[in-house]
Amino acid sequence: MSFKGVESGILYLVPTPIGNLEDMTFRSVRTLQEVALIASEDTRNTQKLLNHFEITTPQRSFHEHNYKERIPQLIEILQRGESIAQVSDAGMPSISDPGHELVVACLAAGIKVVALPGPTAGLTALIASGLMPQPHYFHGFLPRKKKEQLTALETFKEQEATIIFYESPHRIQKTIQVMMEVFGESRQAVVCRELTKLHEEYLRGTLEELNRYLKEHTIKGECCLMVSGSTEVAEGIVDPRSLKEQVEALIASGSKPNDSIKEVAKRNQLKKQVVYNEYHEIE
Repeated sequence: MSFKGVESGILYLVPTPIGNLEDMTFRSVRTLQEVALIASEDTRNTQKLLNHFEITTPQRSFHEHNYKERIPQLIEILQRGESIAQVSDAGMPSISDPGHELVVACLAAGIKVVALPGPTAGLTALIASGLMPQPHYFHGFLPRKKKEQLTALETFKEQEATIIFYESPHRIQKTIQVMMEVFGESRQAVVCRELTKLHEEYLRGTLEELNRYLKEHTIKGECCLMVSGSTEVAEGIVDPRSLKEQVEALIASGSKPNDSIKEVAKRNQLKKQVVYNEYHEIE
């Protein structure tokens, strides 16, 4: 799209370090140096980053309280042919941070949007958590009020994917207590705090174990809370029958063979092919 004969600028979505400044990429530094303006969630916080990398590009605040008035101003600058980089305080723009509305406005105006790869707390914590990384579901922050939290969590009760939440260290224990009401005490979970920083720490255990630990220990730093998905398998109860016998029992009750194999695989947390081979006696 052009504006008065001038090609529009580009909106660059630039991730910033979530703790360790060494995670800033060469491309991100160069982009911040070359754009005409940086739209920052907190200009004071971003200025520390700019000073560290000797970047002199001017900033303009862009956050949840002023985005409605800022978007038309930024669109006008982009339509003049000048490019803008948008950053949040830490990590990826738009992921639990401002940015999405600006992206939508740019696309509606025919302005090119380019996302740079880089730090994101959720996936970084997930792959070191020990919980299943695939499939996973990213939710971010839960509502503050308990009633709204319960409503949100109920929708995840049967979710088989690992669920990723963000939470404040001051609310983490209460949030886990609410989760115990919905998911039960024995669901596996991991709390990661101070990610990429000097005191990075992973707390692993059941929701009940984490709740007990947090009752006695105060933690600092923003937290990433990951909860394992539902398995719908009763803990401590093992079906003594062979896999073939379990499939045959389901078929006898009226289930189709293929559906029976799927169900037995799910109950035993096995791949479908394993149960298929056992049922058909394939070596």
